Amino acid sequence: MLIVRVALPVPLRQHFDYQLETDDPAEVMVGARVLVPFGKRQLVGIVWQINPIDSFSNSQLKTVSALLDPSPVLGPQLRDLLSFASDYYHHPLGDVLTSALPALLREGRLLDNEKHKIVRLTESGRQQQPELFRRSAKQLALWQALSTSDLTEADILAQHSRTTLNQLLEKNLVELVSQPFSPFVYQREKQKALPLNPAQALAVTAVVQALGSFSRFLLEGVTGSGKTEVYLQAIAPVLAKGQQVLVLVPEIGLTPQTLARFEKRFAVPMQSWHSNMTDSERLRAWQRSQSGDAAITIGTRSALFLPFHNLGLLIIDEEHDQSLKQQDGFRYHARDLAVKRASIEQCPILLGSATPSLESLYNVQQKKFSHLQLPDRATSQLVPQIELIDLKQQVLKHGLADGTLAQMRQHLSRGNQVMLFLNRRGFAPALICHECGWLTECLHCSAFTTYHKQSRQLVCHHCAATRPVPHQCGACGSTQLAPVGQGTEQLEEQLGKLIPDFPITRLDRDSIRRKGSLEAHLATIQSGAPQLVIGTQMLAKGHHFPNVTLVVIVDVDGALYSSDFRAAEQLAQLLTQVSGRAGRGDVPGKVLLQTHYPGHPLLQDVIQNGYSAFARSALKERQQTQLPPYQFMAMFRAEGLDSAICQLWLSELQQICAGQMQSATPLAPANRVQWLGPVKAPLERKAGKYRWQLQLFSPDRKALHQLLEILLSHIQKSALSRKLKWQLDVDPLDLS
Repeated sequence: MLIVRVALPVPLRQHFDYQLETDDPAEVMVGARVLVPFGKRQLVGIVWQINPIDSFSNSQLKTVSALLDPSPVLGPQLRDLLSFASDYYHHPLGDVLTSALPALLREGRLLDNEKHKIVRLTESGRQQQPELFRRSAKQLALWQALSTSDLTEADILAQHSRTTLNQLLEKNLVELVSQPFSPFVYQREKQKALPLNPAQALAVTAVVQALGSFSRFLLEGVTGSGKTEVYLQAIAPVLAKGQQVLVLVPEIGLTPQTLARFEKRFAVPMQSWHSNMTDSERLRAWQRSQSGDAAITIGTRSALFLPFHNLGLLIIDEEHDQSLKQQDGFRYHARDLAVKRASIEQCPILLGSATPSLESLYNVQQKKFSHLQLPDRATSQLVPQIELIDLKQQVLKHGLADGTLAQMRQHLSRGNQVMLFLNRRGFAPALICHECGWLTECLHCSAFTTYHKQSRQLVCHHCAATRPVPHQCGACGSTQLAPVGQGTEQLEEQLGKLIPDFPITRLDRDSIRRKGSLEAHLATIQSGAPQLVIGTQMLAKGHHFPNVTLVVIVDVDGALYSSDFRAAEQLAQLLTQVSGRAGRGDVPGKVLLQTHYPGHPLLQDVIQNGYSAFARSALKERQQTQLPPYQFMAMFRAEGLDSAICQLWLSELQQICAGQMQSATPLAPANRVQWLGPVKAPLERKAGKYRWQLQLFSPDRKALHQLLEILLSHIQKSALSRKLKWQLDVDPLDLS
């Protein structure tokens, strides 16, 4: 009998030993899945060790119910990455390991060397002439595509309907053939590479020379400087060697657009990875990565955990974006773990952004990253001119100054597009009673509910609770309720009245709920027809709209004053990214920034000196105040129905920190850890639970993590831990 140590997807920081009814160690491998009894349940776990020396005797162990894999689903390199992530973020290993698997594998689906289906013309199909399909343009298009090359069933269904495919199958003109996944075969590029300017050429050369070894590059380029072309030309020699490429993007909205750009250049199989895929699609993508069938994978943060056959280059686009940080459960940062994965895989990693994070710029200062800069736009386009619109003492028409509306009409009349940025979706942030001033609040959170006019609902954007719009004030009973503030839905409605001659496209989370709606909206904008484009920060993330010549930032005042020390950095990034959407075509761009505080130092710094100068001065401020990245940070959060219990639980942790300080020698690691709290979270109540937090800081990463281990050991024994929900967030970004 063998003893296997198994990591299970449970919130316990330990492994579990089971016996396996075999004496042959070759029958089970580390990294394979097993089905095991756990209490009254059967759980799928990962074999982490075979015959551990500190195991219990066989008589005390339960028996493995089933061995699900003859070979590992998690290879040694991926196991190294996940083990590191579990240790660094102090998250249970079993939960980390299983989160790296598609849902169907987590549920126990057997991997029987599944094959993908290839569609090809039959002998009869190859002998046909186009005249056969004169009554069906759809069948003709599919037949012509297959006349060029065989296609996978998935690729066909992405462009053609299932009905069209079935019609050709019924006529015996095409056939489905199952083929195993296998490493891709490199083919020459479909499209010639664009000429590079000297800065781009230098960046490409640096990355190409580093292929085959671990190197870290930060590509800092102004918006429109041609970062994507640098990516494409750095990727080409990787594909020529038969190696795979992973490109991480922060938002699902960028995935189809980036994939289309790459498909125009390379004649190799590529795939996307994002949360909107079905479980079957995700399993297929996982298998294509593992087998080497997919040459290029473009995906959101969880694509980092795909099992690549031969990874040769890792790229992170918009590396500054907060979406790369997981904000619940296993709270990892994809950018930081990607650097670790590149180290394990011994391949270069390229981080790109027009507004790099202060952490990455700090790494450049510390000589950990090589700095590649693209200071100019790739073509002769000029950087857009920014004009501040002072809203004080102006009569506003639905949040827009007369001068703003006049310039919008000018650009539209010239056949251009105008983009309006307002980072508040819905119709209005709240409803107000004109009699007593009562505001609609969430019943479960310390926040107002947003009024959505189209659905006639009040929605909390923190806990997603919804309720019908009330007919009367909740305080005085008055029926005089009116919207207060402005959201994208209201801006769309009012612009339709102010500028009725041009169509409006609204791009926010509410407008793209249906499958395919995002692609449809982007296609409408890309058509180039003069129109108004309204959206939230979704618009700021790397989109290329060449016909947008005017960008209006409707309101940034709410972001100028915040308790979060990262607020200035995030606002500067947002302003720069949004402004960069203007003037990417042949017509010079302009940006109008509406504010009541035109003299605010942050606005003046970003406008007059640019993001790069702002970031360097912000780094100096962080150094003076000893905030990240000059100190390492971790945060404990406590949530519960009883606010006092949350405070008491964190107070226990704070007392342990103080005790470690007092008992330590002057040079001991604990002396280099400071804390803030317990304090109420800025959003004190969320989803019916009170929220408190304790922040820990240290210039010594090792010292901080040693203290975290001590605190976690106490938490496991604390009776209060069972009376609330708690999380540990290492390197937190969201302090709300």
